[in-house]
Amino acid sequence: MSEEVDLSTVLAVLDDEYARDILTHTSVEPMSASTLSERCDASLPTIYRRLDRLEECRLVTEETELAPDGNHYSVYSANLDRLELSLEDGAFDLELTYREEDVADKFTKMWEGMR
Repeated sequence: MSEEVDLSTVLAVLDDEYARDILTHTSVEPMSASTLSERCDASLPTIYRRLDRLEECRLVTEETELAPDGNHYSVYSANLDRLELSLEDGAFDLELTYREEDVADKFTKMWEGMR
C-alpha cells in the first residue's frame, strides 16, 4: 500500500533523531509513550510531539490496550515498511510502503484487548 505524502514533510520528520528512535523501537514491538520516553531518553512532551508528527505521515499507528486493572493506554507501532526516494527527469519521487496487517490479526488483537 503506497500513498502520496509530501516529500519535505517526511524528510523533516525523519531528520529528527527522536522520531527515528521512536520508529526503530516501535518496529520491534508496540510501545507506550512512557516506555518510549525511557528508551529514547526524552521527555514525554517531546515523545508526544514526535508521535503526532509521525502519525500525520502515517509512519506510526496508535492502538488502545487495556491494562489488567481496567485502565486503558495507547501503544504505538511503526507503520513504515519501506521508503524509496528516487530522482528521475529532474524531480524527486518518494514512495512509502506501509505495513499491511491481516484483518484476522486485527480482530485477534482487538479481542485479546477486550479480555
